[in-house]
Amino acid sequence: MGCTSQSQPLQQQRRFRSTWISVAVVLGLSISQLACQHQRSSDRLTVASAGRIASLDPAQASTYGTLQLLSALGDTLYTREQDSSLKPQLAAEQPQISDGGRTVTIPLRRDVLFHDGTRFDAEAMAFSLNRFLRIGTQSYVVGDRIQAIETPASDVLRLRLSRPSSSLESLLTSPYLTPISPTAYAKYKDRFLNDRFIGTGPYKLASFRATQQRLVPFKRYWGAPPSNAGLDLINLSNSTALFGALRSGEVDVLLSESIDEDQRLALDRRAAQGLLLESSGPALQIGYITFLSNSPPLLSKQVRQALVHSLDRSLISTRVSHGQRQPLRSLIPPSLQGGSQEPWPLYSPERTRTLLRQSGYCQGQPLELPFTYRSNVPSDRLMALTWQAQLSRDLPDCIRLRLEGVESTTVYRQLGEGAFKAVMLDWGGSYPDPEAYLAPLLSCTQAKGDICEAGEAVISGSFWTRPGLETALRRSDSLKGAERLEQLLAIDTMAAEGAAYLPVWLVTPKAWAQTHLAPPEFNGSGQLRLARLREKR
Repeated sequence: MGCTSQSQPLQQQRRFRSTWISVAVVLGLSISQLACQHQRSSDRLTVASAGRIASLDPAQASTYGTLQLLSALGDTLYTREQDSSLKPQLAAEQPQISDGGRTVTIPLRRDVLFHDGTRFDAEAMAFSLNRFLRIGTQSYVVGDRIQAIETPASDVLRLRLSRPSSSLESLLTSPYLTPISPTAYAKYKDRFLNDRFIGTGPYKLASFRATQQRLVPFKRYWGAPPSNAGLDLINLSNSTALFGALRSGEVDVLLSESIDEDQRLALDRRAAQGLLLESSGPALQIGYITFLSNSPPLLSKQVRQALVHSLDRSLISTRVSHGQRQPLRSLIPPSLQGGSQEPWPLYSPERTRTLLRQSGYCQGQPLELPFTYRSNVPSDRLMALTWQAQLSRDLPDCIRLRLEGVESTTVYRQLGEGAFKAVMLDWGGSYPDPEAYLAPLLSCTQAKGDICEAGEAVISGSFWTRPGLETALRRSDSLKGAERLEQLLAIDTMAAEGAAYLPVWLVTPKAWAQTHLAPPEFNGSGQLRLARLREKR
């Protein structure tokens, strides 16, 4: 797994050739099968992205690709527009807040049907919410905020909250809360349904495989019909295959998730030449490093702080992404409320050296640190190699990184077990609010001093907390306006001082399309509006 073998470059070339041949065959077969199955009309489009779709159940969804697919097959109560405004979708009006912020009343549309003909109403929405709270693998996004779900009328949903929540409106835009047909899921109240989806969205699922999904317009959709005759979604893990498929015209639209940085730059240049269309969504994905803070050597806050000062973000951004990934010094994306502050320190090798010397390192005793990167994420490997080279240049007698490549699914599975001293990760909140970034990394329900023993900080792999942090998190979600901004900065500053995380960069989602299409559009949550993909008219 390490990067010390001299024969590895040749082995990598052989594996790359083998992988490319296999993926090219799969892609060719998939596209040829699509041609055989259906004579594609001028409006039927093929969209390519990276990664497999393991489950279509909103209670089990976790990947960007799955949430993107659910946004086409289902609806949410509200959506965020590009200007951050809250737009009713299945809700008929804006939420009505009462009882000091503890009661949220949501009028619902009366003209909505699920794909199986079941009528959408308050009972159906309550069924979906209760099911997610009961079995959802990501149910922490709701936490203990919702105390009760009531249905005072067929077109009225009422949420009783345990406390006022300023992030609740954004939470109601989350794809995790996509309603499902209580008829179709009657036998799946307490278990997942992975290979089917019955929602209310503009498309119905015609066929499903982990690497290919066919979507057809839902003729009884309550809203504007899709602008195309249907979609064929292709999912691959090889960046070169995705890049080649767009260039050759085999796919109409390509999403940027996991595309190699050099190829992303090449597509940007083709778009600048008028050979492709390019669109960008809001930058809501952050890349960061997690440090294991409950065991040596990173049990020492001083050592962690030294590492926080050691990263040259500008160099990393230039070398890894040609400047496309913006340096980040916060856990909150800058486009969100409270994200404009930058409490993490700037690069300072002098400060790093001072802190490490005070901790007994340098001068013949370097800090030996295993650094794990996800082997199937190209940018991770480039980041790891660049940081390793930068430290060898600037602090050769103080820090030595030992790189370890591990497949991402293994990383996620072992993260909460404390398996990695330092690991490169990324995170995109399931709804556009600072709460969706701070709580999943910092929340702790059981602590001993600065060590978290239970909670999201354990699952995230840091095991770090500090007295007063959980109280500050809850308080921030009860405030609005300037008071909330002040509290968010205080939390971000606590996290920077604790140095259990190291923000690295900010990722902007992109989509490239063939020039015979209209420019792709993103919503305010960073999802491509698949139903609006269309030929130019």
